[in-house]
Amino acid sequence: MDRRHFLRSLAATGAAAGATATAGCAGVIGDTGLLGDDGTVLGPPEQTRGDPVHPIHGDEMPEFSVPDPISGEEISTAQFEGERAFLWTSFYTSCPDGVCPALILRLRRAQEVAAEQGFGDEAAFLPLTFDPERDTAEVLREYAARRGVDLDAGNWHFLRPESYEAGKELMMENFGLKIEKYPDENDQYENLEYTFPHYGLILLVNKRGIVERAYPRGPATDVERIVGDFRRVVTA
Repeated sequence: MDRRHFLRSLAATGAAAGATATAGCAGVIGDTGLLGDDGTVLGPPEQTRGDPVHPIHGDEMPEFSVPDPISGEEISTAQFEGERAFLWTSFYTSCPDGVCPALILRLRRAQEVAAEQGFGDEAAFLPLTFDPERDTAEVLREYAARRGVDLDAGNWHFLRPESYEAGKELMMENFGLKIEKYPDENDQYENLEYTFPHYGLILLVNKRGIVERAYPRGPATDVERIVGDFRRVVTA
C-alpha cells in the first residue's frame, strides 16, 4: 500500500474508532487538524463535476513527476504528502491575454502570505507549463522575476514536461484538460507563432494529497479567497 492510500486508510480508521467520542463533530482530529471523513480540512463547496472532468473536493491529486528546470530536480506531486499542502495550476509564459499572469499572481500572493506568517516550509507552489518548447529554464527564471515570485524560498517549482506532446498527454490523462497549439495565422499577436486557449484551473491540495478546492475559473476567483483557503488548509 503506498503512502497516499495508507493515509486515507488511517483517516478512515480514525473516524471509525472515534465515532462515539466525536458524535456531533464534523470530522476527527488528525495530524493536520480537523478532518472530514474524506480526509479534507475544508467543508465541501457548492461544486459538481462538469466538462471538462477534473479533480474536485475529496479526490486524490493525480500522481505524476515532472522536471523543475531551474533547480534540476524531478518533482513529484506525491513527494509532499505528510509535509506540505500545495497549489497547482498550468500556464505558459507567452500568454497574451492576462489569464496566465492572473493564475501566477494567485499562487505568488499565497507564497507571500506563507512567508509573512511563517508557514512557508509547509507550503509548495507547482505551476506547470504546457509550452516547454519556449519556456526554458532561463525564460522561466526571468518570468519569475517579473511576476515577483521568490525562487529562493525553496517552495516554488516551475514544472516543465520534456516535450509539448508529453505535456499534452499529462494534462488530458490527469485533468481532462485539452491542450492544443493554435497558429496565429492572422497575426493577432505580435511575435507569437502560436497560442494556447486553455482552462484556468487552480487546485488546492492538502498534506494528505487530497484536493480541498478546485477553482475552475482561477483568474476570476478572488485572490484573498484562495489565499484564505490555502492558509486554513496548511495551518490546520
